[in-house]
Amino acid sequence: MEMHRKEIGQFIAARLQENLESARTQWQQSAPVNYFVVDNVLPEDLAASVRAGFPDASTMMLRKSLRELKYVSAQMNQHAPILEEVIFAFQMPEVVDLVTQITGLRSLYPDEHLYAGGISMMGPGHFLNPHLDNSHDKDRARYRVLNLLYYASPGWRESFGGNLEVWPNGTKAEPVTIVSEFNRLAVMVTNQHSWHSVSPNLSQEQRCCVSNYYFSDHPVGDDEYFHPTSFRGRPDQPVRDVVLQADAAARRVVRTLFPHGVAGNKHVYKKD
Repeated sequence: MEMHRKEIGQFIAARLQENLESARTQWQQSAPVNYFVVDNVLPEDLAASVRAGFPDASTMMLRKSLRELKYVSAQMNQHAPILEEVIFAFQMPEVVDLVTQITGLRSLYPDEHLYAGGISMMGPGHFLNPHLDNSHDKDRARYRVLNLLYYASPGWRESFGGNLEVWPNGTKAEPVTIVSEFNRLAVMVTNQHSWHSVSPNLSQEQRCCVSNYYFSDHPVGDDEYFHPTSFRGRPDQPVRDVVLQADAAARRVVRTLFPHGVAGNKHVYKKD
């Protein structure tokens, strides 16, 4: 199914509008790591075409470390056109407006450069450890305040793993699991408290996700803050936790000395 981002955006906006009150309630009641979930975001055949458009993992960048193991890509013109259309459908003005109404956050801006956004694929054994996202955009001009995650793996179940986890009481406590169900949109806050992760993929399937970030002129809450992406170990990973805390401390020092980073971030959409 070929469809333009404007048409896809209309489907997304319609589902957000239908779920406006329930999504707003979810958002308010899930503090301090606010989130909401909307299911059946796109018509089923369109959602299936999004999954069918995902590339072979060999064409994506593998991120492999103690922090994470997954394939990612932001260079959308190298993949099936449906993927670029659906990503930018989540940036349509009517979608941004409805997300603003649900969350109550001010001056939301989508990111055409897909800084840290785009698509990801997590195969068997892949994972993303608990972490805080980088607090700002690539130019450190705006706060990164929302993560929009659209899941595109048919038949996904909680038992497969590969599920979003939020840690409202910190990484030593139990997380809240948000299953990566097919055709589901999960929207969560990103700030200095929003620890989140993806549990290891226990299945033989590929966990596919379309990601967007929204930015704002304002922080979430009253206090200003700045931090690079920071990872922690899981409660059953004490050694890894020590290593990742040291890694996070070193990254903070580097970002303090070099606010815009030492090297350019490669995970952006270079359209030219």
